[in-house]
Amino acid sequence: MRRLILLCLFVIGLSAAVFGFLNFQGLAAKGDFQTIVLDFREDIPAAEVEKNLQAIALQYNVTPKLDNKFSEKDRVYVIKGDRQRLKALRKSSFAKVTEFIEPNYIYKIPNPGQPARLAEFLLPQDDDDVKVSPSLTGPNDEYYSKQWNLHNINVEGAWLQTKGSGITVAVIDTGISRVRDLKETKFVPGYDFVNDREEATDDNGHGTHVAGTIAQATNNKYGVAGIAYEAKLMPLKVLSAYGGGTVADIAEAIKFAADKGANVINMSLGGGGESQLMKDAIDYAHRKGVVIIAAAGNEGSNGASYPARYPHVIGVSALGADGEKASYSNFGAGVDISAPGGSDAGKILQETIDPDNNGVGVFMGFQGTSMAAPHVAGVAALIEASGIKEPDQVLAVLQESARTIKEDALNYYGAGQLNADAAVKRAVQGKITFQDFFAWLRNNGYLNPGFWIDGGAIALLPKILMVVGSYLLAWFLRVYFPFTWSWSLASGLVAGSSGLFFLKGIYIFDLPQWPFRVLGSSIPELGNAIQGTDAFNPLFASVLIPIILMALLLGNPTWKWFAVGSTLGIAACLGVSAFFDPAVWGLGSTIWSRLFLIINALLCYGLAKLALKNQEQAV
Repeated sequence: MRRLILLCLFVIGLSAAVFGFLNFQGLAAKGDFQTIVLDFREDIPAAEVEKNLQAIALQYNVTPKLDNKFSEKDRVYVIKGDRQRLKALRKSSFAKVTEFIEPNYIYKIPNPGQPARLAEFLLPQDDDDVKVSPSLTGPNDEYYSKQWNLHNINVEGAWLQTKGSGITVAVIDTGISRVRDLKETKFVPGYDFVNDREEATDDNGHGTHVAGTIAQATNNKYGVAGIAYEAKLMPLKVLSAYGGGTVADIAEAIKFAADKGANVINMSLGGGGESQLMKDAIDYAHRKGVVIIAAAGNEGSNGASYPARYPHVIGVSALGADGEKASYSNFGAGVDISAPGGSDAGKILQETIDPDNNGVGVFMGFQGTSMAAPHVAGVAALIEASGIKEPDQVLAVLQESARTIKEDALNYYGAGQLNADAAVKRAVQGKITFQDFFAWLRNNGYLNPGFWIDGGAIALLPKILMVVGSYLLAWFLRVYFPFTWSWSLASGLVAGSSGLFFLKGIYIFDLPQWPFRVLGSSIPELGNAIQGTDAFNPLFASVLIPIILMALLLGNPTWKWFAVGSTLGIAACLGVSAFFDPAVWGLGSTIWSRLFLIINALLCYGLAKLALKNQEQAV
């Protein structure tokens, strides 16, 4: 037994040496930052806060300052610092007087490509690339025929019911400049959190473009159309001219919007780094009845970026001009719905400013999930104007009315593709019924057995082989070392080999995906379950976990059988994976990953055999 454990530890040490240099942090900790947020507790006296601020300034040679003029009541201060200083602060005595100390992450404008000038839109379009249904009854804006995106979401049908009157949409972005096509749009006061001033004008062009999609003046014989063009816009500048801004500013802007009466918030920005400060602001706005929408991100990655992946935020992926998922768009966990974001074949046309030409108005086409999110924000405004006010109900209307995509195992589209006409009709008709929900389940394929057994991480054949293999290994060892079958052994076999794998296919769009991935994972898959990747974490997909389980449980008369069963289940899982999907972090899907999995499967089998042999000798 001692020799086998030493051999196992050698293999683990070798694996750690190979993979130790790699950084396996998830998106939650991968953001960039230059400053640190100090959120002081509200139950301590102001004098004590000041005393600690002075001590921090002296000890770290920094100047703590309020993030902006609205931060004083929340006691949110920022200081310059890196990860080393962050770690030191969290271990210091100052941590006791704060709610939390965290990075002041920088979120940015997602940027998948170069913008297009108006001249490109006036060229003849290939009908195979851009699917546009010309309207004879639509608005008289001169370039409306170029807005394939509004035709794609069937906005004209929605306009028969409402145009968004009485609703306020906060645009948390680079600010908004009132170009010619926004002159007739209604505005309410906003704020510039970057420069700490009342006027939130745009010095980038991104925010003005986003605002135009939501509420550009329409039917004025000029320019283009907006979706909820009778709604009001609240400009909140949190991104500077270069397109970046801190979570502290963004979080304060969210609370500002909620306090000043915004019904809908659009955030066409994002990045890595989870923030408690921002999560608290989102929860605060949600409790006040605000619908919050954010871009999923443009990295083409599995999993939306922040803030789209926070609970209570509607994450939006992008469709290209062909109606399919745009190649740049993030997908997977955090995506609730998809909307037109544009592609090289057809971008989203709006009037914005040209920052390189003194901020003059110019018609430009952008593409990205930044452009997809305001489509959903505009339709959310139409839904609210139709009488649906609660954020969860607005989300339900958006999802239940979306055009469903049957084959979407990787959740490219969320609930489906945005449909403004169907959404407003559903909102006008009233609450979602059980029959509607059942129809949604059917249309999305959840009632189709094929949904649960084919594709991706839920492939049925390998999982069956893993379970059967674990039982065969147990049966084989039972011939040499007789033992009694028990629920503890059986549960260990299942947990080690397959987990409750069918749970991985469940998508409940207003809940985080990771609990279903964790519950649906075998023990070797737990290392990558949270992040939703396919490749094995080499520490989990090895004999390490079985050794730990044996060390902890072998002395217990009941749970030792769970350890034995789990060890055999892991052996079966790794053995089958070596042939079906030999992907290991750092090794890819190469012969080395196969060897790694096979060697560890044999070690697991040997460990279980040795444990049963010692058990027989003890008896």
